[in-house]
Amino acid sequence: MASAVYEAEPSCIGLARDFAREFLTDVQAVHGLPVSARAMDMVQLVVSELVTNVCKYAPGPCLLDLEVSGGLVAVSVWDSAPVLPVPRAADAGRIGQHGMEIVMAVCQSFSVEREPVGKRTRASVALADDPAGGIIGRLL
Repeated sequence: MASAVYEAEPSCIGLARDFAREFLTDVQAVHGLPVSARAMDMVQLVVSELVTNVCKYAPGPCLLDLEVSGGLVAVSVWDSAPVLPVPRAADAGRIGQHGMEIVMAVCQSFSVEREPVGKRTRASVALADDPAGGIIGRLL
C-alpha cells in the first residue's frame, strides 16, 4: 500500500498521476506482479479523474491510497467535501463533466461513501488483461 496527501490545487493532478505510475512500476519491479500497459494507463486515468474532481469540488486536502490485492489495484481518494457526486445522464452534446462516467466505465468496481468528515471514493482496476486477449471488464 502507498499513500500520498495533496492540497486540492491543479498541480496535484499530475503529481498524483506520477505517484500512481511509480507505484505500479514498483509493483512490477519489486513484487514481480504483472501490470499490463492497459492497467498502467487506466489507473493513471482513474487517479487523474478522481483527483481532478477533488480540485474542482472539494476544498482542502486530498488523500490518495493505492493498494494491490487479488489482481486488482484499489484506488481510494478521500476529500473533505461531504456532498456525494451524482452521475449525469449521457449527453453527447455536453462538453466536460464526463469524468465519473469514464471512471465507472473502466473500473471493475466503483463506490462513494460519506465519512465522519468528507467522503471516500473507491475504484478498482484489474492489473492484467485476459490471457485470451480480451480486456477484463467491469464486474456487475
